[in-house]
Amino acid sequence: MSGALLSPIRLRNGLVARNRVWLAPLTNQQSNHDGVLSPEEQRWLERRAAGGFGVIETCAAHVSEDGQGFDGQLGVWGDHQLPRLRELAARIGQAGALGLVQLYHGGVRSPSRLTGRQPWSASSFTEARPDFEVPRAAEVRDIEAAIDAFEQAARRTAAAGFHGVELHGAHGYLLGQFLSRVMNQRTDEWGGSFANRARLIRTIARRVRAATPQDFLVGARISPEDFGHARGLDLDESLQLAAWLAEDGVDFLHVSLWDTRKNTAKRPDQHAVPLFRAALPKDVQLVVAGNIWTRAEAEAELERGADFVALGKVAILNPDWPRHAADPSYQPERGPLTPAQLHDLAISDRFVDYLRRFKTIVRDA
Repeated sequence: MSGALLSPIRLRNGLVARNRVWLAPLTNQQSNHDGVLSPEEQRWLERRAAGGFGVIETCAAHVSEDGQGFDGQLGVWGDHQLPRLRELAARIGQAGALGLVQLYHGGVRSPSRLTGRQPWSASSFTEARPDFEVPRAAEVRDIEAAIDAFEQAARRTAAAGFHGVELHGAHGYLLGQFLSRVMNQRTDEWGGSFANRARLIRTIARRVRAATPQDFLVGARISPEDFGHARGLDLDESLQLAAWLAEDGVDFLHVSLWDTRKNTAKRPDQHAVPLFRAALPKDVQLVVAGNIWTRAEAEAELERGADFVALGKVAILNPDWPRHAADPSYQPERGPLTPAQLHDLAISDRFVDYLRRFKTIVRDA
């Protein structure tokens, strides 16, 4: 698929992305305490839309107040958030990009200091981390409330004028906690077999698909194997999940690999992208993310079978990456940059403070 990276692509619901370059969902802590989109977060996203990205995806946006996981996190749980969401959706569309909101609940990773209540998850468990709060095991009413919250958030996103949503089942948040053999020790219909552990994300996918227009994109992001906070995952189960989600009506699957240069842990001689491409129907788009910096690295993933490449850190430092990538000799900025230089890239002080944990991005003047 050489040369396809910067060419338009039609998705199965008829929408056309101007290219296959996707802004990955990136935590930035720039929104207001009530979940309302801030001017700073809007500016950050608009700048990447103006820079030529085909798809602009927001950070993980919590669907209910008890699902917040970060300070300054975007919310889609209240109608008071709609006016600013409408403005963002319009600006992204005016810049020529497709706009998506990533829907999320933190589960055990929603600390009480933000929510005012004990976090909950599939089961109660412990982790050897100093800041870990033991979650309570979900009651069925918690699960039902979460399903409804995702559905209502998707309705709200569609009403705001976005082109679609992505269900965040990766990185060990609530949907991933239910998928996990380690974090989900339930013995009812929401745990045990993989079919039961996958019930939550599948039920939400079906509910969101039924609640939104057919030309509204519905996708999901997953971690294929254990990495970081994502634990208790099996590659073959993840491939089965991909096929199931396609049956449930998702238009795309976003696979978070962390490093696309590496093969899978379970099958060291095989790369994840061809495996997931084979697990999905041809008309369900495959998005891949994982330490992609250059045009050559992006095109390598398309050659493996991906339809889109999602850019994270490189998009922070290079808001015009898609435009510059038209030049095959383009070498993107790799940082670190000073706060003043990052401000010039539409990154506010709050985002700069968050990015200080990544020494390759921020350096003192």
